[in-house]
Amino acid sequence: MRILITGATSGIGRQLALDYHRDNHQVWALGRNQKALDELSAEGLQAVRIDLEDRDMARDWFTAMTPIDLAILNAGSCEYVDLPEFDSELVSRVMRTNVESMAVSIEGVLPLLRQGERPHLVAVGSSAAYVPLSRAEAYGASKAAIEYMIRTLRIDLYREKIDVSLVCPGFVKTPLTDRNEFPMPFRLSVEEASDRIRRGIEKRRLEIHFPKRLTFILKALSLIPEALWIRISQRMVNNER
Repeated sequence: MRILITGATSGIGRQLALDYHRDNHQVWALGRNQKALDELSAEGLQAVRIDLEDRDMARDWFTAMTPIDLAILNAGSCEYVDLPEFDSELVSRVMRTNVESMAVSIEGVLPLLRQGERPHLVAVGSSAAYVPLSRAEAYGASKAAIEYMIRTLRIDLYREKIDVSLVCPGFVKTPLTDRNEFPMPFRLSVEEASDRIRRGIEKRRLEIHFPKRLTFILKALSLIPEALWIRISQRMVNNER
């Protein structure tokens, strides 16, 4: 299988790239960290330095790319809002990295998938999009936007027989989550995350979410009246202070 993975220089993306390569798939690993790309290249992957925030550069590269069967759009970042200062540039930065880069990637990979075998588009979102969470005004909003965009693409790509999946991880031990200063229940290793994602992709699940002990709780909380959830979450924030 011919597989393209964005955000492949660290965390979940890197592990997915290595695991698929070790299973003898042809993998293009995209990212911005040249040192990490060199390490992937030494492993035998086709590592490509590309800045998805540079739309013209990205479009030129995708235009010259060969057909693929699976695209895993994983590039993204996380920053938290710290009130009382609401940093609009932080929000813009997160939206640019998470949402706009995802859109550029989708624009680039769709023509390649249309030429592939049993094409499958996979986007990595987050279970943070299930309910409003403290300090996640930017990150949560970006992941909610990705969820809506992918669910809509699932409808519009149906006639073209391009399967579309959304990955909604909980906490996974990565360089991004290592910066968090709050408890992260049920945090998984990147190896565990990669295993769950690859099994979900193989089964072509519409949504791949894990760990279930966390995501089912969040899904249940999303069903309660919003006023009740707001009171619960406000109380949690007050207790932390």
